Amino acid sequence: MRAYQLKRPGPIGTAPLELVDVAEPGPEPGEIRLHVKACGLCHTDLHTVEGELELPRLPVIPGHQVVGVIDRLGEGVRGFQIGERVGVAWLHQTCGSCVDCNRDRENLCEGAIFTGFHRDGGYAEKMVVPAAFAHVLPDRFDDYHVAPLLCAGIIGYRALRLSEYEPGDRLGLFGFGASAHVAIQVAVHRGAKPYVFTRGREHRELAEALGAVWTGGADDDPGVRLDSAVMFAPAGPLVLDMLGHLRRGGTASIASIYMSKIPEWDYGKYLYGERTLRSVTAGTRRDGRELLQIAAEIPIRTEVEVFPFEELNEALLKLERSEIRGAGVLQVG
Repeated sequence: MRAYQLKRPGPIGTAPLELVDVAEPGPEPGEIRLHVKACGLCHTDLHTVEGELELPRLPVIPGHQVVGVIDRLGEGVRGFQIGERVGVAWLHQTCGSCVDCNRDRENLCEGAIFTGFHRDGGYAEKMVVPAAFAHVLPDRFDDYHVAPLLCAGIIGYRALRLSEYEPGDRLGLFGFGASAHVAIQVAVHRGAKPYVFTRGREHRELAEALGAVWTGGADDDPGVRLDSAVMFAPAGPLVLDMLGHLRRGGTASIASIYMSKIPEWDYGKYLYGERTLRSVTAGTRRDGRELLQIAAEIPIRTEVEVFPFEELNEALLKLERSEIRGAGVLQVG
């Protein structure tokens, strides 16, 4: 089968992902194998490919917003059938028995395995996943428009929850890529008033079309204090801008798996006053189920740009340059 392997990290401009022929994986007991149809592009892939995240194995096939059709069932699999369409997210498997797994915090499992990181992911024609970690997908979305929901959507949904926003709140969204353009639709559906901080004109126009009450840059003054906020951009200095806009008692969450260094800060100016700053670590299967259900109810409209399989490196370069409106998706099968 054809697959993109990362053998050695490097700048995305050097095309570090190699299109190679590798053996098709076979499902182990409890696993299903997918014929991959589409895979969303994610900033985490950039952090993986460029070596900003310490990689547990090489070579590895990245990609973790996977839509595919089951073509083989491993021994003991129940509840799925060949020909069924399912999705695979970043969380690939957990131990199922630790304190965090037993307290509905499986995303914090010390033994967690992640798709396209510990195990080969969806930038390939075939992949395997434990059946217990595959997501049933709403029929109303096609392969390309549902793919971004499987990471951008899930992590954005969790980040919203951890920001503790309420209906009517002034909610700040910092950065407006794939995840934020899904999160804003959930927030508007639940009655929040989104204030979007982003540099790009096209991103501001999309935010306004999706319900933002104000758009501007991180340095601009929206004329109000934010009740809650979510940081989507992996830029440490913007964390201080976010906290600077947050009211006393407000909560801000950071949705990025990687963040550049946050500058030294003035405690009294940025955090004092019972402001809360929290990180978001992956998402649980429960987050995924809830997000997919809400997405179908709203229904969420994902803006996607679809790229041919042979153009993955070029597509990731566009992602790094913020040249994709909404979310990028790789056409695989």
